[in-house]
Amino acid sequence: MAFALRLTVLLCGISGLLTGVWSIPKVKSQDKDCPKGWTRLDCHCYIYQGHERTFADAESVCNILGGNLVSIHNALENAFVLELIRAGGNTSPTWIGLTDAIEENHFIWTDGSKRDFFPFAASEPNNSGDCIELYEINGLWDDTGCERPFPFVCIRDVIPSSH
Repeated sequence: MAFALRLTVLLCGISGLLTGVWSIPKVKSQDKDCPKGWTRLDCHCYIYQGHERTFADAESVCNILGGNLVSIHNALENAFVLELIRAGGNTSPTWIGLTDAIEENHFIWTDGSKRDFFPFAASEPNNSGDCIELYEINGLWDDTGCERPFPFVCIRDVIPSSH
């Protein structure tokens, strides 16, 4: 009996250690470190904006809200943004903050972050425009004209708690 108890305690301890090593990023819909209406994933807050704007206008709205059009750096973040879009009831393409308007085929994020993830649809980008949209149906990206009005997603850093 004592052996079984010690084994249980040992397994619980190991399990706790492993949980810390393989933890899943935190997703919080209501977080005091994000403004009301924003959703947190790790160190960033995200918000879906359903009103359609051109790429430049969408970036301006995000700037006013304290951020930028969303930059996406991995498959998890892409899936997270896709779920925000779907939760907003959107069935059309959505602006993200990637553009090659300054130099063709040299993509930059509007927030200046590193370019490290590019899930473009087959045969994209095809130089049909300078701004990138994310398709709600499959989460893939496409270049299109920046003047087209689409919904958009903004990103901003979390606001550190003052304790």
